[in-house]
Amino acid sequence: MGGEAEKWVLMVTARTPTNIAVIKYWGKRDETLILPINDSISVTLDPSHLCTTTTVSVSPSFDQDRMWLNGKEISLQGGRFQSCLREIRARAQDVEDKKKGITIKKEDWQKLNLHIASYNNFPTAAGLASSAAGLACLVFSLAKLMNLKEDNSQLSAIARQGSGSACRSLYGGFVKWCMGKEENGSDSLAVQLADEKHWDDLVIIIAVVSARQKETSSTSGMRDTVVTSALIEHRAKEVVPKRIVEMEDAIQNRDFPSFARLACTDSNQFHAVCLDTYPPIFYMNDTSHRIISCVEKWNRAEETPQVAYTFDAGPNAVMIARNRKTAASLLQRLLYNFPPQSDTDLDSYIIGDKSILQDAGIKDMKDVEALTAPPEVKDNIQTQKSKGDVSYFICTRPGGGPVVLSDETHALLDPLTGLPK
Repeated sequence: MGGEAEKWVLMVTARTPTNIAVIKYWGKRDETLILPINDSISVTLDPSHLCTTTTVSVSPSFDQDRMWLNGKEISLQGGRFQSCLREIRARAQDVEDKKKGITIKKEDWQKLNLHIASYNNFPTAAGLASSAAGLACLVFSLAKLMNLKEDNSQLSAIARQGSGSACRSLYGGFVKWCMGKEENGSDSLAVQLADEKHWDDLVIIIAVVSARQKETSSTSGMRDTVVTSALIEHRAKEVVPKRIVEMEDAIQNRDFPSFARLACTDSNQFHAVCLDTYPPIFYMNDTSHRIISCVEKWNRAEETPQVAYTFDAGPNAVMIARNRKTAASLLQRLLYNFPPQSDTDLDSYIIGDKSILQDAGIKDMKDVEALTAPPEVKDNIQTQKSKGDVSYFICTRPGGGPVVLSDETHALLDPLTGLPK
């Protein structure tokens, strides 16, 4: 281990996307290794709109492992962080930075401490898979820092031990988490079904109904479901295996009607299983239900699905439109039914890919107020507009996997001290 006066700091910064499951993971067969009771499939979201950025650094001057999340220091003592750190340190290789004159032998990694800073550009723990992006980014950036030889699929098996759905954020596009059969979890890992360019017509609109932390964490919710729900075993053994095969075919063939039917029914069944848990778990709320109703009425009126919806462990709706034209029509319907408060700036109400607003012919709040009821709403039914029930909308699309950010301006830690900037 060399370097001038042992004061050097070596750093890597990476960006990792979040993902949204279209065939859900719910329930573990091993709590420690985080092994699921069924396969799952997800869509990776465009990291320019939803991602975690993580900087990892190492220095002989650090006296302990430390981590900062969104600017606040958090404990690294939790079992899940420790599992990831242990697994990665065990696979570390020799590292040499000739420019800085630093050499780290693989056996030295056990003695060196790390500083980690992570930032989510979306709400943490509100049902938008922040833990998935966060743990995947931690594992990916540490693997780059320590020069691991493992590929992303092998890394996904490490990320899985931090947060189950994190394993699916090691790839872009459409990803399957294979539940695996081995007791040690060696075959429970992620594989890419298709990259983000395979089906680039799709547009995703997320309604952030609540950015608050949820009452029942996914971890405790899953545990309670496995112990108390009579439906969960039937779901895992009979329903999901068939849906996995059908969803893989739908993605491969870009068959939107099948994709939408499977995504919607699987989301609904996941929440039915949550209700079947004792005591019951309520992740969705009245606004979530009204969004489902809005989409279902439109899909029925068109006689073929225009939009798929899916909800993770929270009230936020993820809607997947078959193309941009449909996404513009969807946004019109959403803004008609869920307009912002009068004093809200439209620019902060629609974030991400704002060009969909232009496609929808909406420039300002006057255009929102001028929207008329969609044709599928019966004339004699007065639509209840829900001002302020949605915090904001995120417009996005399927996106790519993790990347290293070589530009040091993206780093969250100071390159001289290894402390947050």
